[in-house]
Amino acid sequence: MVALDTVWPADSIEFCPHESASDIFVCGTYRLEQPLADTQVHTDDNIVDFEPTARKQSQVRRGKCLVLQVTEDRGVSQIQEISLPAVLDQKWCHTSRTASPVLGIADSEGNVTLHEWHKEERQLKAFQSVSCATSDVLCLSLDWSTRRYPTNNHGSLVVSLSNGSLCVLNPDSTGNLTIVNRWRAHDYEPWIAAWNYWDTSIIYSGGDDLTMKGWDVRQNFIQPIFTNKRHVIISTCSVCFSYPRRFNAGVTTIQSHPHIEYLIAVGSYDNSVCIFDTRKPLVPLVQGDVGGGAWRVKWHPSPSRKEDLLVASMHDGFKVARAHNGEHATWEVVKRFDDHRSLAYGVDWSFAPPGVDGETLIGSCSFYDHMLHLWSS
Repeated sequence: MVALDTVWPADSIEFCPHESASDIFVCGTYRLEQPLADTQVHTDDNIVDFEPTARKQSQVRRGKCLVLQVTEDRGVSQIQEISLPAVLDQKWCHTSRTASPVLGIADSEGNVTLHEWHKEERQLKAFQSVSCATSDVLCLSLDWSTRRYPTNNHGSLVVSLSNGSLCVLNPDSTGNLTIVNRWRAHDYEPWIAAWNYWDTSIIYSGGDDLTMKGWDVRQNFIQPIFTNKRHVIISTCSVCFSYPRRFNAGVTTIQSHPHIEYLIAVGSYDNSVCIFDTRKPLVPLVQGDVGGGAWRVKWHPSPSRKEDLLVASMHDGFKVARAHNGEHATWEVVKRFDDHRSLAYGVDWSFAPPGVDGETLIGSCSFYDHMLHLWSS
């Protein structure tokens, strides 16, 4: 399998879904700059003290978007490097065949930048930057609304912010994205926000407050349409009411199924992935143990493999699970990839046709060892 040193810690992999650029993918990196060393201070008694200057300084996070190409022999070649604040998440907008591919990048200084793929020049070019929050707030995740129904124009974008808020961006009359809604959604960091690809009035979010919530953009955002939160037991007059446990740790990842209307996959720091029917979002159809906190889940892009789910399991590598959604839902890990030696963060399926072996190409990246791998399943 192919391996590439990304130099800086890597946390995001996204393959371009457009058929004209299915050999292109991006890797996002995140580097926390080391603060200045403690400064020596000489006192009147000629005794040396140390002033902890780093505590007085804000953290500086740098990042890069590495633009890469899959070669004919399934190798990898870097063709561009874009310097940014630290990259937290990236998503390609699913557009029609006649529209150019567009990439949205969420960064550590409250911005979402949009980049268009130029096929002839083989590079991404930035064309808009939207400030979703002040520079001390991180954009943690983003998701486009067009996965199920690609359009010629940009779809809507939902972004989660480290201050507990979500915001929705819609294209205006000129085609530029503008913020149309922003609201407080979680008590702690909302690690993920995701559209219901079948009904783009609905947004799902999950955060460090151990909750998953649903939101309807047609309503005000005073309260969610549902809240799935941790186990609660209330005892009154010797009667005990117990609500089933959902998440024992922060909710980190959510993806609507692109081929089965009412399914979403939800991952958590509690080492599990749950499959929910969106019509009953409080009780999972099935819960699978993935061995480590699930940072990303990705359904297979082909309807012929609609049961296959790719999982980045943080402390336990990368896995392909098979979630059968029949009369009795089942969960089975059918492949694992353990060549990474650090936190398993970014992962994605290629949208290109399968190889001669019938397998789909997969890209994965890990943080502290700053490695990218290509493998298949």
